[in-house]
Amino acid sequence: MKYLIVGLGNIGAEYVNTRHNIGFMVLDAFAEASNAVFTTARYGLITEAKYKGRTFLLLKPSTYMNLSGKAVNYWMNVEKIPVENVLVIVDDLALPLGAIRIRKKGSDGGHNGLKSISEVLGRSDYPRLRFGIGDDFPKGFQVDHVLGEWTKEETKELPERIDFAIEAIKSFGTAGIDFTMNNFNKK
Repeated sequence: MKYLIVGLGNIGAEYVNTRHNIGFMVLDAFAEASNAVFTTARYGLITEAKYKGRTFLLLKPSTYMNLSGKAVNYWMNVEKIPVENVLVIVDDLALPLGAIRIRKKGSDGGHNGLKSISEVLGRSDYPRLRFGIGDDFPKGFQVDHVLGEWTKEETKELPERIDFAIEAIKSFGTAGIDFTMNNFNKK
């Protein structure tokens, strides 16, 4: 079975260590742990990771956040991956740092990457993994927080939480979305 795992982020050196790029960071860690190397392809960087007989196609769109749907739609069609086998990893202000929430479907919650995917696919019933980036910022500074770099304290916590997200992705592919939601959303 094949799964398309999409980590949302923005390309460019200025975004590398920002909260908005947690999707890229999770996929980078997954690829590294799997000895997989990203290559430049149409609409993004892509690689394959294998786990327990499953193939995880890891995609980091190069379309910028606001046009992520274009990359997702293209790779779903090329690889003939059904929507239920797609998992989009996205940052979430409403969750505490490192908390994850997996859902089968949902609104875009004001996230431009999810909005683009929903618009291009014409549906919002695709699985997503929301990775908490916290909301510790003064009123009116949401954009600065999202596009800001991780603090030293946050950076110390990230590896463990990224590993947890990777385990959730593997569970999604091997045990299914319901099992994964029940076992990973609580922790």
